[in-house]
Amino acid sequence: MTMTPRILIASTAASLLLSSCTMAPRYARPASPVPTTWTAPAAPGGAPAATQPASDLGWREFFRDPVLQNLIELSLKQNRDLRVAALNVEAVAAQYRIQRAALFPAVDATGSLDRTKTPVSLLYPGEANPYSVYSVSAGVSSWELDFFGRIRSLKDQALETFLAQKENQRDVQLGLVAQVATEYLTERALAEEVAVARKTLEAQESSLRLTQRSYEVGSSSELDFRTAQGQVFTARADVASLERQHAATLTQLAVLVGQPLPDAAGRPGYLADDGLLADLPAGLPSSLLNRRPDILEAEHMLKAYNANIGAARAAFFPKITLTASGGTESLSFSGLFKGGSTAWSVNPAVVLPIFDAGTNLANLDIAKIEKLKAAAQYEKAVQTAFQEVSDALTARTLYETQVSAQRSLVEADQSAYALAEARYRHGVDSYLSALDAQRTLYAAQQGLVQARLARLTNLVALYEDLGGGWNEHTSDAAATP
Repeated sequence: MTMTPRILIASTAASLLLSSCTMAPRYARPASPVPTTWTAPAAPGGAPAATQPASDLGWREFFRDPVLQNLIELSLKQNRDLRVAALNVEAVAAQYRIQRAALFPAVDATGSLDRTKTPVSLLYPGEANPYSVYSVSAGVSSWELDFFGRIRSLKDQALETFLAQKENQRDVQLGLVAQVATEYLTERALAEEVAVARKTLEAQESSLRLTQRSYEVGSSSELDFRTAQGQVFTARADVASLERQHAATLTQLAVLVGQPLPDAAGRPGYLADDGLLADLPAGLPSSLLNRRPDILEAEHMLKAYNANIGAARAAFFPKITLTASGGTESLSFSGLFKGGSTAWSVNPAVVLPIFDAGTNLANLDIAKIEKLKAAAQYEKAVQTAFQEVSDALTARTLYETQVSAQRSLVEADQSAYALAEARYRHGVDSYLSALDAQRTLYAAQQGLVQARLARLTNLVALYEDLGGGWNEHTSDAAATP
């Protein structure tokens, strides 16, 4: 028993000391394959002061609508996709702990009784037959001394895979926050479109009653009456279609939230409210590399494949394993712990690869190819992120112009419809002129709702593209690792 602990301690210290270095290549982040500045035009009125990156802006500060804040909070607790992402992180963390444990010896304790009977012809005179051997021992079995860093490289690979999965969880959360916000804004837009359609239906039903009375007294043609009648049917169909879309959006929103929606979620609302969302500073393209979770995930996977090269290289060198045990043995149970019963064994083994038909070399080639693929995927993630942010910044500027123009169009069409309706009621013009003006106004009003929705959903997409949505409050950003 006295020699075994010394051997184990010395072996463990030597293994940990030598395995602090691995044969993995020194990691270097690939050069960013995107410009250093955005190509998009500046936002109207100038960009807001970039006191902090948009990714540090808490979602409660960005999404200012209380109902939307409540829906996002519920979704972060109840959404099933987010639960799966969190469980995936826990599973990969367990795999990392398993791989890290391989650096240390696993010590097992064993107690045994060996009862043996030998043929009499093979016994010496006076030898006991049968006889028993009692033993109690503790030791390690086939512990690999990581002199060349193979296990350490695999541990590093497992760690980077775990960190990549953590970033994937963040990415899922960012996507969920953006999805809930987009679906909520879509629900509000559809509710507003339903209100516009119902108001248009009421106006057309009023026109139909007026046209019917005129037709009955002979002051208007049957064509006017049938046309007004057809417009009412068309408006009713539009209301039914929009109500169906609105109901489907509420159902989808409930799926994202993960539970039945609160009563306030379906209340009528209008996208013209200026306080729904905060504005965003764009920051610099380089900030995406350190903050967007999909880019960080791709970089961690690149580091994992880089570490795997170290394990593949170490396979060319000898593998040294140690099996050792120490304890007591006795022919009687009472003699196990008496003097002179000590027993121990130490069995180091060295396996030196001589000929493997090119297996190790092929494994090294695969590891290098996987790293090249991971580097290309990282660069693609950077390019995709740059494109998404650049497109969203461009759209932000143009949507502002579009909403302003659409608003002016609605005002002009409202005036035109009021004039055409007045001319028709005074018999100056035909019903078709009033009908065309009403159709034009309805289309302009629906277009304004859609333009406002596009502007807001673009701002949500920009927030997500810049890596925002991970922190609940802006003050949480400093504490986020």
